[in-house]
Amino acid sequence: MAMGIDAAQVQDVIITHMHYDHAGNLELFPNARFHVQDAEMEYVTGRAMTHPSLRHSFHLDDVVEMVRMVYGDRVVFHNGDDTLVPGIGLHHVPGHTRGLQSVSVATKRGLIVLASDAAHYYENVHDELPFSTVENIFQMLEGYRKVKRLAGAPERLVPGHDPLVLERYPAPSEELKGIVAALDEAPSE
Repeated sequence: MAMGIDAAQVQDVIITHMHYDHAGNLELFPNARFHVQDAEMEYVTGRAMTHPSLRHSFHLDDVVEMVRMVYGDRVVFHNGDDTLVPGIGLHHVPGHTRGLQSVSVATKRGLIVLASDAAHYYENVHDELPFSTVENIFQMLEGYRKVKRLAGAPERLVPGHDPLVLERYPAPSEELKGIVAALDEAPSE
């Protein structure tokens, strides 16, 4: 509750992909529907997972929990780009995983793109330096182009793991500094 949001009130959660650092703790959102790409669920429950080097970033318990959510009618599948609600878009950007999706969000400063792991760090996407965990390197490189095009300007693209995000964007409060970034504010630098 650090941000004053009751997880039980959350109705929709976007799962950008099923890697352990993006797909766990589903049970913390008891009333939410989870939005995931068809291709991601096919990937994490299919033949690709017979290769240890492809499955090492997935936790079996997270995958099984998502399957449970499917059986509980709490998963909404998307097949490619889609609109979640006006102002929030889902964008299929395979490469890092087969069904990765980035999210575009209309904010007071305009549209921003939350790249998730379609761009781990600013340098990945801006210098076209692929991240080492990859399912398809060509699609990853094409994904860099896609998220840059969607964002329209470098300051509207937010990578998934870059510590510079917390330096460039202000925190919504002093207590959340270094933990949460207010992305609707213009970045510094």
